[in-house]
Amino acid sequence: MKRSALNGGDPALLRRLNSDAVLRAIRGREAMTLSGIAKAASLSRQTVDLVLEELQQQGWVEELAPERGMGRPARRYRFRAEAGHVLGVDVGGTSTLLVLADLDGRSVGSRQVPAVPGEDRLEGIRRAAAAFVSDHPDARVRALCLGVPGIVDAQGRVRHCDLLPEWNGLDLSAEAGAWFGCPAVADNDANLAAVAEHWLGAAQDTGDFVHLLIGHRTGAALMLDGRLRRGRAGAAGEIAGLPVLGWDGTDRDALGSGSDIAQVFTDAANGDTDALGRVDRFARTYALGTAAMVLTVNPDLVVVGGGLSLAGETLTEPLRRHLEGLCIDPPHVRVSQLGSEAVAMGALRVALDRCDRDLFEFPGALDAVPDAAGAAGAGSVPAPSPRAGAV
Repeated sequence: MKRSALNGGDPALLRRLNSDAVLRAIRGREAMTLSGIAKAASLSRQTVDLVLEELQQQGWVEELAPERGMGRPARRYRFRAEAGHVLGVDVGGTSTLLVLADLDGRSVGSRQVPAVPGEDRLEGIRRAAAAFVSDHPDARVRALCLGVPGIVDAQGRVRHCDLLPEWNGLDLSAEAGAWFGCPAVADNDANLAAVAEHWLGAAQDTGDFVHLLIGHRTGAALMLDGRLRRGRAGAAGEIAGLPVLGWDGTDRDALGSGSDIAQVFTDAANGDTDALGRVDRFARTYALGTAAMVLTVNPDLVVVGGGLSLAGETLTEPLRRHLEGLCIDPPHVRVSQLGSEAVAMGALRVALDRCDRDLFEFPGALDAVPDAAGAAGAGSVPAPSPRAGAV
């Protein structure tokens, strides 16, 4: 039912609620007319007209030139997704991937940089991020998120990271938040890859799935009912911690090392008997741990991501076959659709969700937004999408 301006209560709060309704109606969509916005926001035209005027002054909305045609042309408005940006960072074993996107989640650039070794690793990432953003002069980072190959708690503190032991105990969110003077989030890389697959990848059509990240390290993540399950201290899915499973890197011995692994998968795809046997043993090792999770939560799907997902069906076919023999109700098995960018894309989604919370949940979030010329201010939000679950 259409409502006019809210009546009673705090006038500032009412203005805020009306602004929220208008922003939710127009973000992530093509330009809309005043009448279309009023209908989508369930507000009167008069109220929407006043709200749009204020949002234009704040820099969040732009009025477009009217379309030519018969009669009086209708005014059209769009959300200015370029009014802010978010940064996704995938901290890998040997390199770091940086992705920058606008507030509708559209990527405007990416960069991969080699890792700085030792205790200077974090400072190297900071410098790389600063240089990357500076190459986009119009970019204004409103939030960022980092994916880490280890256990990260809900506050963004690294609890345990074998690949980066010097980061153990590091308050990564607080450190990264100082880089651009904006909110920062940190989480486990497998968790973020799962978020990305649910948002844009192989798991868009289901809310219950297990995500395997198989690359330089092995990680797993659980998403149930469309929400990421992080556990009490961020350690959900760390099934590689069970030595009996062999997910500690020794599982790769059968495949070889370095470029040899790629060759084994190539030979297997071409029907080489020895290579097929190696891949089959490797897949069975992963099927055992995956089956434990599948038998516990009975998901619809298993998504295989990470560097080894490039093997495609050469890996997923034997994995699927072994799961069918181990599970009462075997799930579907799919390859990641996002490949090596999955962690960074998941980090973008989480950073966008962080902007969402700033704009829609906290009073005063619209008090210091950028003007049309791009003055510094608060963040904004992406277009509505399949919820990946705030983490």
